[in-house]
Amino acid sequence: MDRQQENKMGVMPVGRLLATMSVPIMISMLVQALYNVVDSMFVARIDEYALTALSMAFPIQNLMIAVAAGLGVGLNAVLSRALGAKDQESVSRAAASGMLLMAVCSAVFMLGGATIVHAFYAAQTDIPEIIAYGESYTRIVMLGCVGLFFQIHFERTLQSTGRTVLTMVSQGLGAILNIILDPILIFGLFGMPRMGVAGAAAATIIGQWIAAAVGLFMNLKMNPEVPLGLHHFRIHGATLRRILAIGIPSVVMQSIGSVMTFCMNQILIAFSSTAVAVFGVYFKLQSFIFMPVFGLNNGTVPIIAYNYGARRPDRMRKTIRYGVSAAVCIMAAGTLLFHAIPTQLLRIFDASEEMLRIGVPALRIISLSFPVAGLCIGCGSVFQALGFSIYSMITSMVRQLAVLVPCAYLIGRLTGNVTMVWWAFVVAEVFSLMLTMYFYRKVDRNVIRTL
Repeated sequence: MDRQQENKMGVMPVGRLLATMSVPIMISMLVQALYNVVDSMFVARIDEYALTALSMAFPIQNLMIAVAAGLGVGLNAVLSRALGAKDQESVSRAAASGMLLMAVCSAVFMLGGATIVHAFYAAQTDIPEIIAYGESYTRIVMLGCVGLFFQIHFERTLQSTGRTVLTMVSQGLGAILNIILDPILIFGLFGMPRMGVAGAAAATIIGQWIAAAVGLFMNLKMNPEVPLGLHHFRIHGATLRRILAIGIPSVVMQSIGSVMTFCMNQILIAFSSTAVAVFGVYFKLQSFIFMPVFGLNNGTVPIIAYNYGARRPDRMRKTIRYGVSAAVCIMAAGTLLFHAIPTQLLRIFDASEEMLRIGVPALRIISLSFPVAGLCIGCGSVFQALGFSIYSMITSMVRQLAVLVPCAYLIGRLTGNVTMVWWAFVVAEVFSLMLTMYFYRKVDRNVIRTL
């Protein structure tokens, strides 16, 4: 085994290590954010109903990503701790157990794609065009979701050993292929049939499958610390439980976004379908700000977990300090961007005058909460790395379900003004900050200081 690579997270200067680990993931996530925007940009050229249908599909897509990424957090933390402790048997068990979990979850979503899609859209709207577009798109992305789950699994195994450049390559190739295929399949270019919104879905799953295949190849050929060959495949009940103990709170935390989005769509559609489209466009645009922070989080978790396993609290504290500071700076830049050019951002999606009227104040108001969110995400990486994902889950539940949705509903009912509804995001983030600080002080006192 390459000892220098093995000890990278324990010996490299923390600032350089965090950059080495995080920047490739941040770049690949920015490319992913780009293809999410490109999907909606091309679909918006069909008509506004098609764009609204994709906005309504977001809860299901977010749920799939939440399950895969949440389990990936558990896998990453367990793998990184085992690597830090030099326990190769636990490394093999974690990799095999993670693959089993991803296979089971993808099968569940494929079953859902065959059975519940129509009911999902009928529960949100009675506009037949939106239902037709939504069914076509969502059924395809659910039936083809195996690529998504294994793409994330193979990326996490690469991240756990510090090979984030390889993660960037696999993720980036899938995203770029998606961007190339979008106009070809949506509009029927180069002799391909015109598929409309179904073409956007097909481009998405093709990109995910290619990224998964590339990730598998890289793990087999370039990541010897985490064996994935069949002769290393060992399912271990205790390891499954450890992955789930860390992963399930993260799954719940990220899945809450799906519930929140579904509820917000119901609140907003009472104003107009354009308000729902604006909310969907906001989520596409904010991904350019949040995705780099999530990439930073993905680079931070294995560093903290590794040095926790190696009992090096000084390196843990430096990683936390640098990670949180960088996250807040990125989010502050996002606030400035959303305040400076909201009209230009919305026109990327062929925004009508009505969409601009609703969307410009929406972007400016919601973005006020970005720096606070960056601080909370940075602290959340500590909870995930040390096995306290339950704290992140509680904070997310309070922010999105106990504060945001009820607050948005009450403001909408009391004012009858959709612009006022967006302030609920700022109120919710303040509550999130208070809870996050309480939990962080608890973890610092009971865990980090004891090392």
